[in-house]
Amino acid sequence: MPQLKPTKNVHCSYADYLTWEDGKRWELIDGQAVCMSPAPGRQHQQISRLLERQIDSYLFDKSCEMYHAPFDVRFVETKDNVADDYINTVVQPDIMVICDPEKLDERGCKGSPDLIVEILSPSTTRMDMTVKFELYQRYGVKEYWIVHPKDQTILVFKLLESGLYGVPDRYCAEDIIPVALLGELQVDLTQVFR
Repeated sequence: MPQLKPTKNVHCSYADYLTWEDGKRWELIDGQAVCMSPAPGRQHQQISRLLERQIDSYLFDKSCEMYHAPFDVRFVETKDNVADDYINTVVQPDIMVICDPEKLDERGCKGSPDLIVEILSPSTTRMDMTVKFELYQRYGVKEYWIVHPKDQTILVFKLLESGLYGVPDRYCAEDIIPVALLGELQVDLTQVFR
């Protein structure tokens, strides 16, 4: 059976995505293939590592788990078992926290993480600020953090009862982010933006 190659304007599924072996990182947004190559730069990776260190350390003996890219998050419309041919949205957020162990399997997360962090880079800013913002809101991600490395700021969007993100809380390099979603976690940004 011929493999469907990732191409613009061709609708793809997670089943197609699993066959792509071209060495590039791909995401699927509503069936459209999006190439995530090249790899993020050094500053992006440093910020990611320093955020992960605090989050993962806090979660060490808790039920929630933190993962980082590349780690597939398959968004689905229903809690029913959905075949790979019918999943058309797969993303690899920079950092994510999942508190429902039933969403985790050997291929990643099937369902919405509780918290997603995206670190902006020149090639992903538009995608992270618009497309993924709408996507994460639509699928009910409870908190979405957008990290601006150059400004040394983080915007924290929280999902309201209406199903929409409210006005974001804005944190700067000297601030501490209280993460009530995860209990008593406090992320010290002086240890992230150095």
